[in-house]
Amino acid sequence: MIFYQLVQIIAVLLTGLAAGLFYSYACSVTGGLGKLSDREYLLAFQSIDNAILNAWFFTSFMGSLVVLPLATWLSYHVGGNFSFWLLLAATTIYAIGVFGVTIAGNVPLNNMLKDFDVSTASPQELFSLRERFEAPWNKLNLIRTIAAIFSFLLVILSLLKIKS
Repeated sequence: MIFYQLVQIIAVLLTGLAAGLFYSYACSVTGGLGKLSDREYLLAFQSIDNAILNAWFFTSFMGSLVVLPLATWLSYHVGGNFSFWLLLAATTIYAIGVFGVTIAGNVPLNNMLKDFDVSTASPQELFSLRERFEAPWNKLNLIRTIAAIFSFLLVILSLLKIKS
């Protein structure tokens, strides 16, 4: 039981960190980037995309994807019926709404931007790329932000129901 509780606490921590990252980005970075010129926007986004690929990000982003199913499995085996269903929902929402959306949506957009040479692009090319990138990326980020927050909430609720 102690191992299960430790795994659930780690699941709360990692999903909370992931949800906080996406929430903070949606609340602050998106608005700040939106005020930049096309060239500044694309350069700033390229810089952010390079900076986020680090161990801190991957620990919470990928760690949640590993720890949530483990917590779900452990909950099932210790007989935590209500906790199991909450964790199963949290795992599914995170896997599809955060990880799936990131891999299928945000990463291809990021790669499109990474392959673009901002320094040699014309103003029209800059405008065109931003038009194809910004709104879809922000929409996908909002989806994964909401999914991460719901997943986090469900994991917290499962922790409160350990003894059920």
